[in-house]
Amino acid sequence: MAERGVSRAEFIRRRRGSDFVGRRDEVGVFQANLERVAGADGFEFLFHVHGIAGAGKTSLVRQWDTKARDRYGAVTALVDDDVHSAVEAMAAVSEQLGRQGCGLKGFDKLLATYHQRRHEAETTAVGAPAAEAEGSPASVSSTVATQVGLVGLSMVPGLAPFTSAVDAKQVAQGADRLRAALSSRFRSHDDAQLVLSPVQVLTPVFARELTEVAQRVPWVVLFFDTYEQTAPVLDSWLRDLLVEGDYGSLPLNVIVVLSGQGRLDARCWGDCLGMIAEVPLDVFTEDEARQLLAAKGITDERLVEVILEVSGRLPVLVDALAQARPSDPAAVGDPADTAVERFLKWIADPAERAAVLSCALPLQLNEDIYRAAVGEPEAAGYPWLRSLSFVIDQAGRCRYHQVVRSPMLRVQRAASPTQWSRDHARLADAFGQWRETLEATLPADGHWDNQHWRDLRLNQTYHQLCAQPHKALPDSIHETVQACDHGEATLRRWAQTLTQAGQDTNTHTLTQLGQNLQDTGTDASFLIAALTQLLTIPVITATTRTLAHTIRGREHRNAGAYEAALADYNTALAHDPDYERAVWGRGTTYWLMGRYQEALNDYNRAVELKPEDAGNLAGRGAVYERLTRYDEALTDFNHAIQLDPDQAWIIANRGQTYQDLGRYDESLTDFNHAIHLDPDRVQIIASRGETCRLMHRYEEALADFNHAIQLDPHQAWAIASRAQTYRLIHRYDEALTDFNHAIQLDPDYAWAIASRGQTYQSLRRYDDALTDFNHAIQLDPDYAWAIASRGETYRLMHRYEEALTDFNHAIQLDPDRAWDIAGRGQTYRSLRRYDDALTDFNHAIQLDPDRAWAIAGRGQTYQSLRRYDDALTDFNHAIQLDPDQAWAIYESAVVLRLLGSEGAAERWNRALEAFQAGAAGEGQKAVWAAGNLLVVLCGLPDWRRAHEQAGVFLSACTNRYQIEEVLNDLADLRGALPVDASQLDPIVSRLEAALSQS
Repeated sequence: MAERGVSRAEFIRRRRGSDFVGRRDEVGVFQANLERVAGADGFEFLFHVHGIAGAGKTSLVRQWDTKARDRYGAVTALVDDDVHSAVEAMAAVSEQLGRQGCGLKGFDKLLATYHQRRHEAETTAVGAPAAEAEGSPASVSSTVATQVGLVGLSMVPGLAPFTSAVDAKQVAQGADRLRAALSSRFRSHDDAQLVLSPVQVLTPVFARELTEVAQRVPWVVLFFDTYEQTAPVLDSWLRDLLVEGDYGSLPLNVIVVLSGQGRLDARCWGDCLGMIAEVPLDVFTEDEARQLLAAKGITDERLVEVILEVSGRLPVLVDALAQARPSDPAAVGDPADTAVERFLKWIADPAERAAVLSCALPLQLNEDIYRAAVGEPEAAGYPWLRSLSFVIDQAGRCRYHQVVRSPMLRVQRAASPTQWSRDHARLADAFGQWRETLEATLPADGHWDNQHWRDLRLNQTYHQLCAQPHKALPDSIHETVQACDHGEATLRRWAQTLTQAGQDTNTHTLTQLGQNLQDTGTDASFLIAALTQLLTIPVITATTRTLAHTIRGREHRNAGAYEAALADYNTALAHDPDYERAVWGRGTTYWLMGRYQEALNDYNRAVELKPEDAGNLAGRGAVYERLTRYDEALTDFNHAIQLDPDQAWIIANRGQTYQDLGRYDESLTDFNHAIHLDPDRVQIIASRGETCRLMHRYEEALADFNHAIQLDPHQAWAIASRAQTYRLIHRYDEALTDFNHAIQLDPDYAWAIASRGQTYQSLRRYDDALTDFNHAIQLDPDYAWAIASRGETYRLMHRYEEALTDFNHAIQLDPDRAWDIAGRGQTYRSLRRYDDALTDFNHAIQLDPDRAWAIAGRGQTYQSLRRYDDALTDFNHAIQLDPDQAWAIYESAVVLRLLGSEGAAERWNRALEAFQAGAAGEGQKAVWAAGNLLVVLCGLPDWRRAHEQAGVFLSACTNRYQIEEVLNDLADLRGALPVDASQLDPIVSRLEAALSQS
């Protein structure tokens, strides 16, 4: 009965392992290591197998793989040159471990998220960086607004700041903007980091779960074959993973084997070569070669000697000659002839001989490719071909060993260049047909996102280059530029294929181009350097040149090198003024530079070129929103949503515009809809929280901020927004905790620093407030709200001239901010410059007719001018707008008494009740209410309770400013109403004594 549960590939692997001959010492070295205790004397965790092509490295590695699995219970994975990045290497390992029941589930889930986020970053819109909004210390209309999204910052996966063309500060700013943009587009800061630095995010998870696997099995062995090809992209990552422990410490029963042609790069591995077990492979010894020949039934001494001489004892050729089983030494012929040519002579069946040659043409083989290469409708000969010794199995496909394939290609190209060209053209057509069939199932703009499509396109390109190198070169360069658009790993595949096609056709310029592209480095500037090289090629077409400049412009923009980006976009548009992608890209660059009018000009053009593109419309809408042209913003957002009703970020952008307009119900509707479409998008949840805060729905606001922060604990602006909400409901300790956390996450977050200053101001910790306002203004010298808030702090400290200086500066920067103008009016009133005060209050109320505290301030000014009717009108209006304005209630009570109104007593009792309720609370708010209650009791008058309340207040107050404020209010009371000095003076003296001791 056939063994159950064993795949064909596993059966072939075991069978080949059982036939393995030679390299006994090398096999023994590895087996002996697996028989040791991990960490014991002589134990090795890192092997390096190296030798010339054809020396049997792959065969040895596969034998080690078989022994480790079958004899020692190991789980293994084999990675070869089909990977072109650390991310792809980890994915290959995880996939193979999963087939052995040891999958890395958390890693696989995160990898799937990475691919999804990368797709979003490459093909859809990315949000603009969050804008720092402004607030006022006396109004809950202050906003921590977030721009939920500017369409289309198309990001390359893993791109870090470009370091060779911009200074360090510019690079840092570019990285911050890019991170903010991605955070705004994606669900969380972590998603943005995943796209920006996939290796740094994925590797710790990979290492952690690999460790968990290693705890359940005796050994985990990872093989990296053909390492001479993958070393440039894997060296640093593997060193950090295996030696440096940058991603966590792997257990010692995780063994890694590197196998390649050359020595390891001393620049990477030099200081740890002593911990690497070197396993050099040379040609077979004579005994090993004879052993292999004997195992194949070749024992005739004359035949053995000829084969040894012809093959040079190169293992792959010895095996190939042995597998042919020649019986006559004369058939081997002249030792100068190649072993491959002699091997073909020993295949008696002409069809099989032709098949072997034809199947050397493709880079890889499966049954379909076999049919296309051989020209047979059936693939009956494929299993026979796959069993040949020089055919290497590779995850459902196979390929020829390069030592055998290269001379076979040379033989065919030399024998008939015309037939060579026809055969490759036929294969190119086959791959082209398969590609077109697949395209019918894919989105029109999603071809390059599909790995199978890219493989088909790449193989088609290879065969087109082999058929007619010079004719196919321009199209191949265009595809290579498109590969740049898809990221470094895809570009490396194209570059490697260009190199292979150049070598196989003996086209030096093609080989050199491919090699130059591969040698441009592994750092963040790789794509920029590659595009720069491609732009120097003389045969590049105008269309390709336009695309290359556009993509390079994007790379410069993503790196924060905006001037370089503009230069590229301008060059692209000089070649093609109607290239919408370059128009849009330049507009986005202008947006990030704060050059909004130029951005708008480009977005207008982009919409003109593609009027039904929802992304273009939403992008223009975002610029209109930034320019406060809200009607036009809404028009564009409405149109974009009509075209694409399920784009959460566009709906959220419209919600943001409604929020800016104060149309909170509509804003809330849009944010609810956007969250329904995308329930875990941090930016949108927090933006809904901001709308709830502006609607005074503080508990709902806190719920949203809590949810957003739970999803992304590193989102500084959401933490600061929650802090602002805490401040508004007088939970100052929690507000300070959040502000401190937000500033720790982002030390240059000017809005959070100024808002913390505002919290200190609410606590009357004026010196701390000034420190924060000064810092915020140092970070942003034109930060009008922070300047005005500092002015308000100076006013509360009675430093009126400094207050006026700040208010004047803030109003000069932003002439229409009602709060700043009213704050200056309050300062003028304190200086008894009543006419100036009235002018400012009138202006502020004209700008914001419902600002209750400004109306009450004008009422106080009228009261100081003894215009009591006008004062009472303003106080009543302020109380109508804000029934909880306790101080306005008190001031109206004073005016009513001065007017001899019958309603005065009721108003005094109302003020008394309001301040009693406040004083019964907790925290600094209760202290200030206690001081105000003392003033009301003196005004009633109720002297017995007033004297008692003075003691209560002094025992509770924590700073001199609270005492000073009560003394000022009592002085105002003495000036406004007839007060019994014999009763008031002892209270004043008691307060002054406490002030002198504070």
